[in-house]
Amino acid sequence: MINSKLPKIWYGGDYNPDQWPREIWQEDMRLFKLAHIDVASLPIFSWSLLQPEEERYEFGWLDEMLDLMAKNGVYACLATSTATHPAWMAHRYPDVLRVDFQGRKRRFGIRHNSCPNSPTYRYYSRRLASKLAERYKNHPALVAWHVSNEYGGSCYCENCTRAFRVWLQTRYGSLDEVNERWNTRFWGHTFYDWEEIVPPNILSEHLSESDPTRTAFQGISLDYQRFMSDSLLQCYIEEYQAIKEHTPDVMVTTNFMGTYKPLNYFAWAPYLDIISWDNYPSNKTDMSTIALRHDLMRGLKEGQPFMLMEQTPSTQNWQPHNGLKRPGVMRLWSYQAVAHGADTIMFFQLRRSRGACEKFHGAVISHAGHEHTRVFRECAELGKELVELGDALLDSRIHARVALLFDWENWWALEFSSGPTVDLKYLPQIEKYYRACWNQNIPVDLISPAMDMDKYDIVIAPVAYLLQPGYAEKVEEFVSQGGTFLTTFFSGIVDDNDRAVLGGYPGELRKVTGIWAEEIDALFPDMRNAIVISEAFPELAGNHVVGLMCDLIHAETAEVVGTYATDFYAGRPALTRNRFGQGWAWYVASDPEQGFVDRLVRYLCSEKGITPILETPVGIEVTERHKDGQTFTFVLNHNADSIEIDLGTDRFRDLLTGKELTGKVKLGGRDLLILRLQA
Repeated sequence: MINSKLPKIWYGGDYNPDQWPREIWQEDMRLFKLAHIDVASLPIFSWSLLQPEEERYEFGWLDEMLDLMAKNGVYACLATSTATHPAWMAHRYPDVLRVDFQGRKRRFGIRHNSCPNSPTYRYYSRRLASKLAERYKNHPALVAWHVSNEYGGSCYCENCTRAFRVWLQTRYGSLDEVNERWNTRFWGHTFYDWEEIVPPNILSEHLSESDPTRTAFQGISLDYQRFMSDSLLQCYIEEYQAIKEHTPDVMVTTNFMGTYKPLNYFAWAPYLDIISWDNYPSNKTDMSTIALRHDLMRGLKEGQPFMLMEQTPSTQNWQPHNGLKRPGVMRLWSYQAVAHGADTIMFFQLRRSRGACEKFHGAVISHAGHEHTRVFRECAELGKELVELGDALLDSRIHARVALLFDWENWWALEFSSGPTVDLKYLPQIEKYYRACWNQNIPVDLISPAMDMDKYDIVIAPVAYLLQPGYAEKVEEFVSQGGTFLTTFFSGIVDDNDRAVLGGYPGELRKVTGIWAEEIDALFPDMRNAIVISEAFPELAGNHVVGLMCDLIHAETAEVVGTYATDFYAGRPALTRNRFGQGWAWYVASDPEQGFVDRLVRYLCSEKGITPILETPVGIEVTERHKDGQTFTFVLNHNADSIEIDLGTDRFRDLLTGKELTGKVKLGGRDLLILRLQA
């Protein structure tokens, strides 16, 4: 359970009382009670108030605020405030300031402005975290710790240069090994002294100021990406350790950002007691991509429930077009997070800021300052429902028989690659295969290459360009024991240092897939081909349009399921499957349209006896969470209009209304059901 002090779905969000006079604090407590707010994250960006001078700390205002919260039944997710260093620190210790991709030394400003390898920043951030933990370790309001905020960004300063060399020495041991891994004989890059190595940015290896993925040396840039993710992680770990010295039993987290490319969240996950993340889709975002990000956050700790740390109750301020959430959408999207494993619903922000860049970002309490607004009423109604749900859903889990491989290092390497096409991006491929499951209400886990595959029937690995050491052997073991593995074009191309494999693609996957790829054709945006599948596979038969890239493959031990329709490689294999031990390995040699991917995934699932939770019309999302032998079925209507669904012959009770339901029921637009099977 997330925390025994508050055994329910936490409801609250970011709170900035230091931006307001004390009379507002009292009013906020009144409004929090009306909205059933029970957790506030604070103080997120208050380092300059907590430490106004190098040797002076001021905790009095925070003491007062936490005491007021405890008195009013509001718990604290207590933040370390280290996401923005104070101006005095930047002025006195300029080593805390980052150097950007263009090689420019930053000045004090905005946020995420600290060099992660600055000894000054490390020292003072760790010290502040320790002082906060020591001071508030026994405070009755404390339920969790929130380290920094939305870690991200990169730095190319001298601190980072020195630290990068140390990181390389630890990883590779010798310069000879670095030269080998980076293939430095290309373009005369051989290094003879550690001091010769510099960070890859626009002043060294990169080719475009506007596109930081264009690099002359992919191996160098890939390692720097790993190093920077590790550097920021080390900042988090140092604060985590400082906190745990005083509060070993209080959980610690930091808020992630879903599919945020710069940080390898799978590498971070072991150091978080619980995963938390911030969900900010636009009104036009495909709902399956929101679901994917929830499932990715759940997958980071292999199915453990996560925290929805931030979402907006109404509008955002930083997207090109910031539309309001329509009536019912905030509630629906909140429950979507719960449906995918969240045990909290929290907002940014509880009271709307008066000035600066987030003054038009939505909040539970708007600039009007009272409860008589649509947004506040919706928040209060949701808060009341969560109180009534109690602990029924807490710590329930999602059971999936299908897994989707998600590999940050593969993502980095794929998009650093020089060719074959600028149009190949990692996320759209992941989203396409995830959407095929989502469209059919088939649960999916997102897993890393290091995770176990044994509990799944199907593992899908789109565009597995870079293979981690030992991964191919895991795939062979999985398939030989009866699993179904599917991978796609441009897979098995390079090793973990982005060096091309020799002997034919897909490299180490060649044996299990039973194919080898001779050439790769990159199609122009207006070009198309097709996969032709005969009636021998009636569930897949037809001509299916493909684009983007086409692998020209040879079937060795694989069975040819589909062939290309046109061009000089017409009739050559485009879709294959290979019997390997007790299982099958499939290879999709091009990029099909969504409709065919849906059909292919349905076929693979049917072969394994995996069926949709419910068959539903378009726009209806269905998930299940399980606890103590009970199954909770979430049915979410993302359509604006009412729609009829068929629950079959089982009898259910809707936890939100208490009604008993069976057979065909009408579900209102942007409404949902949480169903528990009745005996």
